[in-house]
Amino acid sequence: MMKSHVIGTLVAMAAAGLLAAGCQKKPESQPASQPAARQPVAGEPAPAAAGGLVPVEISLPAPLFEGTPKPVDDPQIEKPLGKRRPPFLAPPGTVNLALGRAVTSSDSAPVIGDLEQITDGKKEGTDGGFVELGGGKQWVQIDLGSPCTIYAVAVWHYHKQARAYRRVVVQIAADQDMLSNIRTIYNSDRDNTLGLGVGKDKDYVDTHEGRLMDAGGATGQFVRLYSNGNTANDANHYIEVEVYGKRAP
Repeated sequence: MMKSHVIGTLVAMAAAGLLAAGCQKKPESQPASQPAARQPVAGEPAPAAAGGLVPVEISLPAPLFEGTPKPVDDPQIEKPLGKRRPPFLAPPGTVNLALGRAVTSSDSAPVIGDLEQITDGKKEGTDGGFVELGGGKQWVQIDLGSPCTIYAVAVWHYHKQARAYRRVVVQIAADQDMLSNIRTIYNSDRDNTLGLGVGKDKDYVDTHEGRLMDAGGATGQFVRLYSNGNTANDANHYIEVEVYGKRAP
């Protein structure tokens, strides 16, 4: 009787110990769940890049090259990128300040077209869609209407044929005579033919993407673009000029 009681007690104690051990057992560690990747939503603005910058929306016309473009054999002309230009980043709220703004020129009576076409927003470059100035040194100038912070200037000269425009210089200034607070953002005049200083930039073959020039946040109201003929003839052409920035407070 005593032996049976002792055995029963031991069995009860063992069972209680197992139960306690089971209650105190730590659950096996589970890997932390990862949030699902967020999918982009159609029509949603592009996410801000580092530093709060966002891609500037630049609409491009259709390519117009007729036939197979012949390579331009000139060491002063940069080689084509061979792919789409990477997005240009600027502060939110950056827009084309040149749209519809007044245009003046060293050639007040263009051979083809009207100066107003240079800021009308049309970049197709088809027949009648460009302005032709006389030969030699010429310039066009855009009055933005008020002082602005400028992040980039884009220009479409002529993209129906593969050609490069010579001695392209782009300057920003506070006054229409280009005397105050001048900032040169592009200069391919390597022999100083225009008298604006020796440039280190290369000429380039114009395409439907145009040429985007970083202005680095320069402040000014007037943007002037020079050229001196092209690899096909002595004429100077402009389809469209866009100035991306924000108006100063």
